[in-house]
Amino acid sequence: MSTSPLEAAEVELVLAARSSDLGGGLQVLRALPQARRRMVGPFVFLDQMGPVDFAAGRAADVRMHPHIGLSTVTYLFAGEGVHKDTVGSVQRILPGDVNWMTAGRGIAHSEHITHATGAPGGRLYGIQIWVALPKAHEEVAPAFVHHAAATLPEFGEGGARIRLVAGSLFGERSPVKTHSELFYADVALEPGAVLGLPTEHEERAVYVVEGALELSTGTLPPGHMAVFQRGAEVCLRASEGARVLLLGGAPLDGPRHIWWNFVSSSQERIEQAKEDWLAQRFGRIEGATDFIPLPGSPPPPVSYP
Repeated sequence: MSTSPLEAAEVELVLAARSSDLGGGLQVLRALPQARRRMVGPFVFLDQMGPVDFAAGRAADVRMHPHIGLSTVTYLFAGEGVHKDTVGSVQRILPGDVNWMTAGRGIAHSEHITHATGAPGGRLYGIQIWVALPKAHEEVAPAFVHHAAATLPEFGEGGARIRLVAGSLFGERSPVKTHSELFYADVALEPGAVLGLPTEHEERAVYVVEGALELSTGTLPPGHMAVFQRGAEVCLRASEGARVLLLGGAPLDGPRHIWWNFVSSSQERIEQAKEDWLAQRFGRIEGATDFIPLPGSPPPPVSYP
């Protein structure tokens, strides 16, 4: 495989997000995981949803499905969603809000995505990220928390407007509780802005949502992630403006197995999760009548009661 010209100096690796069809008209760009890089800090999954415009009367529904061993983080730029899960949560999410669901030993959830008025149709645009849990917390009780956009730190730095979604960065800390040291920020860069990325976190990456970044070794276009060398001085430049995500943190305490929606340090634990989903032992969502079957299994004879 050829090496990108960006993969030099402060840049360890460049990853191009790959398109994936989730069904129901929803296309995503998947930056993590990839064969060349499975994780950055505790982040093991990053999907960019849209932007996609739904016709009037249409919406994106993600049927009930399970997770173990991770936290899912939903963050929207445009659109609106309703989250439901097996611990009883029913939560509306708007652009700039954070839905942080910790699966721990097991949870199932569903998502109904519409546009900002709550009616079907309109634009969907956002990010879904998974954060793997440290081994000591992989089997914690499942939980869900919501943080409104107004509760998150927002500040300026070097021509950038930074909303700190989770963790700590630039001397600020998000109120979102995490199980490991990390950072996750939504950054809008003005034309000509220059932003230095602190070295306080061991593993660091940037994902370009809109516009482009000028790094010391070339241009990073939309839908691409740059993973930086540990301890390297990193300077992000946006000659024409950009919107990017900054993320990273401490390395995980060992490798993780990822299969479908399950993440674990133990392959045996993933096998158990498969059996549990086949037997519908993840609990119920009130009013849910359908679910996503385990990949490779026969379709269920009836809908989930």
